[in-house]
Order: sequence, then C-alpha cells, then structure tokens
Amino acid sequence: MHLRSRMLSGIRHFFAQRNFLEVETPVRLPCPALETHIDAEPSGDWFLRTSPELHMKRLLAAGFERIFQIGPCFRRGERGERHHPEFTMLEWYRTGTDYLGILDDTKALLAAAGLPERRWEVIPVSEAFLRWAGWDPSQAYDAARFELDLVDKVEPALPRDRAVVLIDYPAEAAALSRRKPDAPHLAERWELYLDGIEIANAYSELTDPEEQRRRFAEAARARAAMGKPVYAVDEAFLAALEAGLPPCGGIALGIDRLVMALAGATSLDVVIPFRE
Repeated sequence: MHLRSRMLSGIRHFFAQRNFLEVETPVRLPCPALETHIDAEPSGDWFLRTSPELHMKRLLAAGFERIFQIGPCFRRGERGERHHPEFTMLEWYRTGTDYLGILDDTKALLAAAGLPERRWEVIPVSEAFLRWAGWDPSQAYDAARFELDLVDKVEPALPRDRAVVLIDYPAEAAALSRRKPDAPHLAERWELYLDGIEIANAYSELTDPEEQRRRFAEAARARAAMGKPVYAVDEAFLAALEAGLPPCGGIALGIDRLVMALAGATSLDVVIPFRE
C-alpha cells in the first residue's frame, strides 16, 4: 500500500511537471468500445467502462492537448494471477506526437515512478514471432494462432533482465491505432513487458472516422460470430473524429501490474488490498 501510494504521487508529479491536465471521464457508459476480445461488465442498461479511451479522445478533439487519468476500469470474466475484473488504469494522450513519442514518455515516467534502472530492448513483432514461434504474422495473419503463440511461445521467451517493447503489430491487430504510412501492413502500436508481464499498450492514434467506423463494424461482426454481446457504436466519439482529432499518441498502463513489477510480486493478489 505504501509503495502504491508513493508511485501514484510520483506519477502525478511527473505529469504536473510536463503541463498535463488530470481529467475524469464517465465510468458508466451506454456504449463501451467495440473490441473483439474485451467484454464489458453490465451496469443496469449501461456498462462499466473497459477503458476511458474514447472519452479522452473526445477531450483531445475539443482542444485539450495533454491529458492523463488514473481510475478504475472493468472487464467481464477476467480473473487470474495477472487479471482482475476491476483494476486501475493510467491513460495519457498528447497531440503532436506518435507512438514513439509516447515511448519516450513511458521511459521517463517509469524512472520517475521508482522502477529500478534497466536496459530497454525494442523488438519488432515480426522478428519476435520469427525467432520464437517460427512464422511472421504480418505476412500471413491468423488471429487465433497469433494470440495462442503470443501467450504460449513469445511472451515466455522475452528477456527478464530488461524492459522489452514489442513494436509494429500486424495491421489486422491494429486495434485503435493507425497503420504505418510507409508499411501499411503494420500498425503503429507497441506493448511494454516487465519481467515477462505486459504492462502497457500504446498507439499512434487512429484519427480517420471512416476507418474507425469500419473497424467497429468488423469487431461487431466478429463478436456476433463468437456469440458475444454486440455493443452499440459510440456515435458521439465518431462525431468527435469527424469534427477533427489532431495527430496524437496515447497509452494505457496497468497500475496494479506496475506495482506488482516494482514489488517483485508474481500475483496481483499481493498488491490489491480487496478482492471481493
């Protein structure tokens, strides 16, 4: 608890020094983000948020240039050593940068938050899969095989003595990130691993409303095919994109997992005081 408190104080100090505005956005939503494999927890006729991302991007579109938020998020059916249905997320976004600028932010933030100094290694996803799974998902994407090999082959093989960044995901796994202009088969997305545990997920944010609507439709079709609930499209978010979202980068970082890494723990149960 003391470690968590010191870390949160350090995070807020870090962003205050860099002229970020701390914001709060709704926790209970009529339409959570449409993502294929993330299920929202119902709350009456609405849902508890899986991420504050869409509302924070609406703030960027409204003219706020540097924002961050620390708060609760919820995902249905997620429980294990590294997953809880309720968890604390740090997200920050800033305009005029991309996923590489957010990587620079992240390195500086973790140093300020008390992470012991360590090497950083950046590995393209294609290289990681060729090395440890024997195939390149950016050339012949298979969603089921990609997820299975990531968990069973790639993540267990990642070095534990350094911070590892898996970067440039296949375009089919772009989520809410934009494609690389010079390599459209790849997405400008990276994930950070500490001690083999995924800590953060960052993007050069997608700003094209038509492409975003297509991706929501694809996710809806995939969810329907799997028998999952299909959420309504967040039209207010799409309207903000249509009004104009400037080029920007953003990231979601799991606070509980970061505390776990700082504490040298192997389970979230060690760092979350209540687990009802």
